[in-house]
Amino acid sequence: MRKAKVLMDRDFVIGQTDPRLFGAFVEHLGRCVYGGIYEPGHKTADEKGFRKDVLDLVKELGPTIMRYPGGNFVSGYNWEDGVGPVDQRPARLDLAWFTTEPNTFGTNEFMDWCKVAGVEPMMAVNLGTRGGDAARNLVEYCNHPGGTYWSDLRRAHGWEKPHGVKFWCLGNEMDGPWQMEYKTAAAYGAVAREAAKMMRWVDPTIELAACGSSARNMPTFGHWEDTVIEHTFDHAEYISLHTYLNNYKQDTAAFLAAPDLMDRFIDEVVAIADSVAAKRRSTKRMMLSFDEWNVWYRTRRKRADRVKEGWPVAPPILEEIYTMEDALAFGGACISLLNHADRIKSACIAQLVNVIAPIMTETGGPAWRQTIFFPFAHVSRLGRGKVLRAQVESETYDSAYYDPRGTDEQTFPVSNVPYLKLAAVAGESGGLSLFLLNRDLSQEIDISLEARSFGRLAVGEALELRHDDLQATNTKDAAERVKPAPLQGVSVEGGQIRARLKPASWNVIHLSAN
Repeated sequence: MRKAKVLMDRDFVIGQTDPRLFGAFVEHLGRCVYGGIYEPGHKTADEKGFRKDVLDLVKELGPTIMRYPGGNFVSGYNWEDGVGPVDQRPARLDLAWFTTEPNTFGTNEFMDWCKVAGVEPMMAVNLGTRGGDAARNLVEYCNHPGGTYWSDLRRAHGWEKPHGVKFWCLGNEMDGPWQMEYKTAAAYGAVAREAAKMMRWVDPTIELAACGSSARNMPTFGHWEDTVIEHTFDHAEYISLHTYLNNYKQDTAAFLAAPDLMDRFIDEVVAIADSVAAKRRSTKRMMLSFDEWNVWYRTRRKRADRVKEGWPVAPPILEEIYTMEDALAFGGACISLLNHADRIKSACIAQLVNVIAPIMTETGGPAWRQTIFFPFAHVSRLGRGKVLRAQVESETYDSAYYDPRGTDEQTFPVSNVPYLKLAAVAGESGGLSLFLLNRDLSQEIDISLEARSFGRLAVGEALELRHDDLQATNTKDAAERVKPAPLQGVSVEGGQIRARLKPASWNVIHLSAN
């Protein structure tokens, strides 16, 4: 059995978790919208066509903000196609996913869904095939009260009150050749700057995120951030970053080490942003929006998994089926996000339903939770508060993580990976939430944790997520094969907490103030 010691103090704080840290993503991709959140005629659908069984799971999952409408889709999207009378909306060929987009669900339907789901909308604007003019018109349509062409058009469409969208993304992955009209860093920076300027002239209260690198292994990473931030520093509050964890090589130890590379990615982007501020002698600190992240690899490499021939409507593509192993890597990523709460103020799991998602549905049938559902729900429910600096003494291992770019073979060494990955959050009510990942595949970890300045604590909740078969999945016919169970043997004496974590397990301990 391995042993680990942890020391933390309530006064030693990394940062406060922003509510937007627990976000998700809805794109017009596969069955995310049609057959996912929206399915008129489904037995649970409400009068607007929203699936209530999906809504119930969304509320249990607990996302706080929702990015829309893309993703790659947004770089060719004319937002005007998705508003107005449904029977007058045009069907279009979508070049992002080679499907036919019927546009029966659009901006206003999304805003209505967000209200029912209790989440904040996050809108992305098309800076691929379009630019600042279309972007500022969309802001006017969504946020201006009335008395102008676009705001009065919204009112004529049946939405009298403005939507009041505060968070806007300036395009999507504009560094990627797969993107419609992708750009160099200088070209994108100039377009993003001018779009941001006009959008904020329409509504000075909005917040803006510029596109960072779509992956850490992009050949332009670093230079892209430096150039884009130089252009947008005075106009945007956030720079985005995207990461998808993989296990192409079927190396579980390396897969579970991957969130530590996510930590490096975050630290590197922070360093670049702060270097731009330093050159300007500015006290402003650009924050990070991690607006795409997840485990994704099985349905990524082959065209047949991404594209169904014949331009179908809402085909079943990118429907990653998640294992217990995936849930462990996913939980590690959750911990990485929490431990950078000082600079990551927004994050979105990609995506919400069916497409690389924690929620799966059968069109016309039931909905169920995938394995990755549970770590996200735990963190969203119990991870609100001040993230603490924890000193962790744990045995480590070395690994090498495979992260391909196109057909290139790329392997990144990951050294001194602690078997215990941990985040600690002090809640407003005086309690403490611990999120613990045991990355050892064969040995338990006996943990001794000292929590200073908390007074008396008592165990309020203790859960573990594990399965003897790391390839176990949840399916329509076995929807609860993988689910949380009570974590036994957690003890507290004053500020001394003891726990034993089983091999390859995700664990949550919530301690209430006594």
